[in-house]
Amino acid sequence: MSSSDSELSESDAELQQAFVDGKLKPGLNIVETPKEFVNNVSGLKQKLEEFKLKLSWIEQLDCVNKQAPLAPELAAQMLTQEQQRESQLKNNKKLPQYTPSEDPVLNDFKREMTFHRQAQAAVTEAIPRLKAMGIATKRPDDYFAEMAKTDAHMQKIREHLMKKQEQQKRSERVKQLRQQRKQGKLLQIQTKLQRQQEKKEILEQVKKVRKGISKNLDFLDGKQNKAVSKKAVEKRKMKNKKFGFGGKKKGMKANTKDSAADISEYKRPNKNMGKGKMKSQNKNRPGKNRRIKNKSRGKNNHVTYKI
Repeated sequence: MSSSDSELSESDAELQQAFVDGKLKPGLNIVETPKEFVNNVSGLKQKLEEFKLKLSWIEQLDCVNKQAPLAPELAAQMLTQEQQRESQLKNNKKLPQYTPSEDPVLNDFKREMTFHRQAQAAVTEAIPRLKAMGIATKRPDDYFAEMAKTDAHMQKIREHLMKKQEQQKRSERVKQLRQQRKQGKLLQIQTKLQRQQEKKEILEQVKKVRKGISKNLDFLDGKQNKAVSKKAVEKRKMKNKKFGFGGKKKGMKANTKDSAADISEYKRPNKNMGKGKMKSQNKNRPGKNRRIKNKSRGKNNHVTYKI
């Protein structure tokens, strides 16, 4: 402590001792006497009666009743919340460990539920009383309230609102057009990149076919990445059978070295094949004398031609 603090503490101690000894004169210090608090119930009731307004029930609409019964779906919701909160408290040890009934978070929900149930009970009691008194509780469909502003002023407001709506629509249309243009450009870029990629893949497959690595030529028809149906396959087979497979057709039936050397389809002729043919021909052939007669008949027959 510094010297000034020590001097202040000594002076305070001296003043306290002088006050206890009665050496200090009155007027310089005020001695506080303890207050007496009195619960004046009768006085409070009297004041309440003085400013209390004694009005009819229709002016106050006060209802004193118990809470409405809890709906089953709300009870189930409250139970699930209690279970979730209990599991959270068990898993997280840093949170203060409350029971679900003492948890302040769930108490907020319960408090709101009490307000809701109290209001529901008040409505169920007050609506029949109002109907018995002949007081309407709903506004009729053909109800017209007197307007505070003139029709001309309201027409100006309507025109102003319509202009705002039109401006908003125009701005939205402009935004949509800009978005469509951006999307169109993106689609063009995507299609261009896709075509470049397809072209690159076709060139790579052509290189493989030229080098002899692959023999698949389906990429020329653009069907290497598409699922082909059975009907299309059968149609293609029929066309190939009828028109061929394309390419060179001249000299297709000419022999080559391999086809000339291939004797797998050669069949050795039967020895008795020629004799059988001669016998069958001799059976149907007329004799020599008959053949001579037929020749002589042909010479004797004269043919006349008309000119």
